[in-house]
Order: sequence, then C-alpha cells, then structure tokens
Amino acid sequence: MPLENPRAFLASLFHAAVRAADPLEAIRAHLPARPKGRTVVIGAGKAASQMAQALESVWDGPLEGVVVARHGPVAACSRIRVLQAAHPVPDEAGIAGAQALMAAVRGLTADDLVIALISGGGSALLPSPPPGFALADEVALNEALLASGAPISAMNVVRKHVSMIKGGRLAALAFPARVVSLVVSDVPGDNPAFVASGPTITDAAGREDALRAIRDYRMNLPPRSLQYIATAETLRPDDPAFAGHEAHVIASARVSLQAAARLSLEAGVTPLILSDRIEGEARDIGRMHAALAMEFQVSRPPQEGPMVLLSGGETTVTIGPEGAGKGGRNTGPMVLLSGGETTVTIGPEGAGKGGRNTELLLAAAIDLDGTTGITALAADTDGIDGSETNSGAFCDGGTAARIRATGGEPHAHLARHDAWSAFYLSDDLFDTGPTGTNVNDFRAFLLF
Repeated sequence: MPLENPRAFLASLFHAAVRAADPLEAIRAHLPARPKGRTVVIGAGKAASQMAQALESVWDGPLEGVVVARHGPVAACSRIRVLQAAHPVPDEAGIAGAQALMAAVRGLTADDLVIALISGGGSALLPSPPPGFALADEVALNEALLASGAPISAMNVVRKHVSMIKGGRLAALAFPARVVSLVVSDVPGDNPAFVASGPTITDAAGREDALRAIRDYRMNLPPRSLQYIATAETLRPDDPAFAGHEAHVIASARVSLQAAARLSLEAGVTPLILSDRIEGEARDIGRMHAALAMEFQVSRPPQEGPMVLLSGGETTVTIGPEGAGKGGRNTGPMVLLSGGETTVTIGPEGAGKGGRNTELLLAAAIDLDGTTGITALAADTDGIDGSETNSGAFCDGGTAARIRATGGEPHAHLARHDAWSAFYLSDDLFDTGPTGTNVNDFRAFLLF
C-alpha cells in the first residue's frame, strides 16, 4: 500500500496514532480503586467529553461530576455534565465552567475521591481571573503570551500565577479528598503539570520563575497582570493539600508515534523515533523535515529499504506585520513521521484562519518542489488544525506547481500565513473531523 497509494498509507498511520490515544482503553488501564465515599469527576480540555464518556462506561459504582469541553460536537454522557466553552480565546461560558468545577469539589471528605480528566486546551477553557480582574484581562494576557513566541511550559508558568484554578488550585479546593488526575498530554516532555496549566497538579515553578520567563521571552504583558504576578505566589508540591494525590499521563504523542511506527513496520517501513520534543518556528521545522526527507532519499543505501523517522514537539507560528490569510529496518519505501503541537503566536496584525500544520507543510512543499518519491502529511490529532475544519494537509513534489497552476503563489501564501488557501487550491487538504483526543500534531514524510 505505501507505493500504491501513499496518501492512504499516511492517513492509516495518522489513524493508528489517534487510536493509540483512545480515552477508553487508556482510562480502563488507569482506574483508581473505588472510595468509601463519593466519586466526583471534574475535567477540562479538547478530549474532556470523550474521557468522561469512557470513564462512565468502565466505572463500577456511583459517579457524578462535570467537565468542560470546547464548543462543537461532544460525546454524550449520562452521569457527568458536559459544559462547553470557547477555545482558543476564552469566553464567559468558560468562566461559568471553571466555577462549576470549583463548586463540584467543595465540601468533600477524606472518604471521597476526585477523578480529574485533563487534556490539552484546558487553559483556554477554564478562565478564572483573580479578584479585581475580568475575562477581558485574561484574554489580553493570553494574547500577550501567544505573541511572545514562548514555549508552552513558559507560558503556563505565567498563566498559573494569574488564575484561581490553575497551578493545582482546583485540586487544593478538594482537600481532604484524594485526587487522581488522568492526563492526555499535548506538551513536549509530557509533564502533567503543564497540560492545561495543571488545574489539579502543581510543580516547583514559582513567582521568580514566572518573572524570569517574562524577561527571557520579552513578554509584553498587560501592566495589571505583570503587577499581580510580581506579588503572587503559587501552591507548592509539598503543600499538605496534595498529600496522597496521583497523576498519570495516560496518552501522549510518544505513545501515538510508537503505534504509527508499529504499523509502518508491518507495512515494510522501518521506524525510527528521533524526538518528541522538537520546538521552533513551524515553517523552519517544515523545512527541516523536507531537508531530512531529501537527504535520506539520496543517501540511504537501496538495500536498507523502508524507513520511518518519528519526531514530535511544539512549534510556533509567528504572525508578522504582513498579516495573515486562511492558513492553525525492513525493505521498501521510507517514511518520515513527526508529532507534536505548534502554537500560533498572534502578532500585531492578528492571526489567520489556518493552522500550524498547514503552515509547516507549505514550507516543506516549497522546498520539495519538483522532487519525486516523497509524499507528506501533517495533521492535528484532535482532528482540527487551527480555526478551519480540516485536520491538516498532504503535500508532495507537485504541490507547489498545483498551487501555481490554480492562481496561487506558494511563497506569497506562506508569507501571509495563508497556507489553508494554498492547500485548498492544490486540493491537498486532509479532513477527518474531530477525533475526541488530543496528543499534539502528527507529521509523516513517505519516501518511496
């Protein structure tokens, strides 16, 4: 199949990666013991409703609670309420959702159990500004953080200092109940405290770390937020409120890439995982992938046959003053795969409609122009790449020519972050619809 239908093969690898992050099997393998008292479920993120539905199907006993998912299709639940809020820009529904989660864990006892279902996207879905601040302040802070181009770990260190729910504060409200957090990771390194800014998990990063991140990444934060951070402090891991708590990363980009690697091997394509922590500007990472693909295309001995390089991480799309458009060891062929999630950095002219995967792949398509034997896929494992409905896109050595043939100019589309329109012109968009999980992005370069 890799040679007969490269795109179908790449799509099969994507679906294998998504299946490996299926909340049902992941939660089934990490169920805590039933408590003497109540079992209360809380959660937030792009996969919140699917995780809640999965927990309902495997939990043997009484269950109650509430989770917050983003606007759009959600999984049906019978015992757990599913609220919806905006992502990536917080809205008033998110304020209500955060308040509902906090209310759900108040008044519990040491006999009670809280199961927290956390996945990527929870930071935006749970706005909870401190006293004296409004939703507009949190939105402005979020925009400033994205504009900084800082990695997600640095942004979340800052976020948790200006929130009443992040940085473990939600879990602290549940004291003396025990909290077990089940986390679907979308961050490089899979530190559970960074996913959704850790509403139920804290870490050792304090005020000085936040101020250092602000300085190092030249974050231009709103003055009120900066002033608040300068005097605020977060909860520490040794706080008695966290005694006996557990956190488990039940799905991640690495696990998904390993699943794609196994399927590649079965198809006669040798897998090799490079890293799941690659960071940088999306277009630069796209060019890097193209360069690696072309290098292996010409340098690997023919007898080595198929090969797949796997990588992941989080890249950045910086929107500049030019504005934005519609672009969020066997034998046989070789595949270059990568996972990871990019961050769209909003600059002074605003953000475009597309996603990080299409921008990354457009940069790769420009460098691959005219090559043969290379086909690539870049897509978001949650099924939505940025603000459009596509999951990502395909490209090959003829993509740039197809864009030009239909009236576009690849370099111009890339310059104005208009990658979605470019792939629309070349008929290379990849669309799966929402997948119900979120473990970063998936990229695959097939060499044959």
